[in-house]
Amino acid sequence: MQPKLKFLDHYLTLWIFLAMATGIGLGYFFPAISQITNAMSVGTINIPLAIGLILMMYPPLAKVDYSLLPQAFKDKKVIGLSLFLNWFVGTMLMFGLAVLFLRNEPDYMTGLILIGLARCIAMVIVWSDLAKANREYTAMLVALNSIFQVVSYSLLVWLFINILPAKLGLANFNITVSMKDVTESVLIYLGIPFLIGFLSRYLLIKLKGIEWYNRKFVPRISPITLYALLFTIIIMFSLKGDKILELPMDVIKVAIPLVIYFVLMFFVSFFINKSLNIPYDKNASIAFTATGNNFELAIAVAIAVFGIHSPQAFVGVIGPLVEVPVLILLVKTSLWLKKKYY
Repeated sequence: MQPKLKFLDHYLTLWIFLAMATGIGLGYFFPAISQITNAMSVGTINIPLAIGLILMMYPPLAKVDYSLLPQAFKDKKVIGLSLFLNWFVGTMLMFGLAVLFLRNEPDYMTGLILIGLARCIAMVIVWSDLAKANREYTAMLVALNSIFQVVSYSLLVWLFINILPAKLGLANFNITVSMKDVTESVLIYLGIPFLIGFLSRYLLIKLKGIEWYNRKFVPRISPITLYALLFTIIIMFSLKGDKILELPMDVIKVAIPLVIYFVLMFFVSFFINKSLNIPYDKNASIAFTATGNNFELAIAVAIAVFGIHSPQAFVGVIGPLVEVPVLILLVKTSLWLKKKYY
């Protein structure tokens, strides 16, 4: 199985773009697919998306040495910095870019704000793995973001969508996001793969030993992440394939602030970490955790609150269209920065 993983890794960018094209093609030529996919939902949880994300996150989480986590939690500087970058810098930056670029189109502005408030708990594991970040720290930071997301997402949506735009004289949105729906999303997208990953490692090492686990089991499950990533991308893009092709200028309008956001968040995070003499593996964990967003949650909330055909849901799907190629480039940039500075 290992050669197949290397082959996938080598052509990852190509496979991701092909998956995007496949999803857009399905959505454009078979528009009913979005209704079919949406019908396979329970509350705000879309079953195909949930399956894809759980499978995508399971192998990296099964590789984590959870015995090292208590030691990682002792590093208060890393934890504090990550929380600051995610929940203050990231949310304020996305809000500012949404207002700056989309203030005359409040529906798109709302969609972008929803993305900014949904901190990354899924694909960041893929990016940090590719960038050779510290897997234990990434897992820890993802866990922290998940807890904060459950506790604060509804409050932040109320503040950034109901209160701040009205105070700034931009618009007035009367929406509420159920904490129950957010909690469900986080528990399914993150809780299930965390639990399965932890149990796999604990039980299989107990039964077969650490040598067998690392040499046999891990190489067998590793390719699942990339297959599931491609499957998830196809599903997400099929939801709005027709709109993406019909409204190319709208795609560009939404893409510009997103590109600026990803690039700024990565470089600001990376060089703040470097200035604090944080080692590369932890630096990359913090930087990619701060840079990525939980588009799955933002899409789920947009569909639940505004409907599957809403402009907000359209913005949610544009998110990964921009994130995937930009984050692939930032992974390569991160590895280059490692050679240059570390």
